[in-house]
Amino acid sequence: MSGLRRVAYVVTGRVQGVAFRAHARDAARALGVTGFVANRADGAVIGEAQAPVPRLGEFLAALHRGSPWSRVENVAVDDLVVRDGEERFEVQR
Repeated sequence: MSGLRRVAYVVTGRVQGVAFRAHARDAARALGVTGFVANRADGAVIGEAQAPVPRLGEFLAALHRGSPWSRVENVAVDDLVVRDGEERFEVQR
């Protein structure tokens, strides 16, 4: 699994009720990123993402851009241990 990186992310701003999770899912699937995205009770969006470093960078850039209706204030990222066998990106409810 050399070259893979896994991160946890927290996106703050106006990111719920504005198709942000669908935006993250679509970007992840287009780039071959695995993991998940979910709403948090405080209004943030959280998730984990795993991919080869260049693709993960593109995914994180997509999070910073946000959906057309969102207003992203911050994307905080922390490194995690790579997870073997993960095959898809999911929207959690």
